[in-house]
Amino acid sequence: MAGTYSQLHVQLVFAVKAQQSSLIKKEWKDEVEKYLCGIISNHNCKVLAIYCNPDHTHILIGIRPTTQISELVREVKGSSSRFIHERFDKSQSFQWQSGYGAFSYSPSHIDQVCRYIMSQEEHHNRRSFREEYMDILNKMGITFEERFVFDWMLVE
Repeated sequence: MAGTYSQLHVQLVFAVKAQQSSLIKKEWKDEVEKYLCGIISNHNCKVLAIYCNPDHTHILIGIRPTTQISELVREVKGSSSRFIHERFDKSQSFQWQSGYGAFSYSPSHIDQVCRYIMSQEEHHNRRSFREEYMDILNKMGITFEERFVFDWMLVE
């Protein structure tokens, strides 16, 4: 749209289905990240940082004002799940959980969030995904009931 200007940045966080043996394996990581980036790019959004952990994924995107976050996440999770089944997980056991987090950031925080996402491996040597996600929700001032936030992995 002519005359429309925006600068919208959203971090998406979503997890694999709990109690599942088929997590995102290290040997899949690069291909899965590239595939996720392609889906997001096809929606005219820009990936600023991405990191697929074995049990969850963080993606920071520059998003267009016409993009519906729920539709983008539905497409990202659905298409990537099919890709993982076809390319890596012939047993068809891989699944994403139904929920996700979408957190907005001002331009002054983008570099910090990118560094945070790219240091996930180091970060999770010190704390679990559960601790991390609860901390994000609290810092963002989001009211929640823990029993409705993801089915947590037993191995944390």
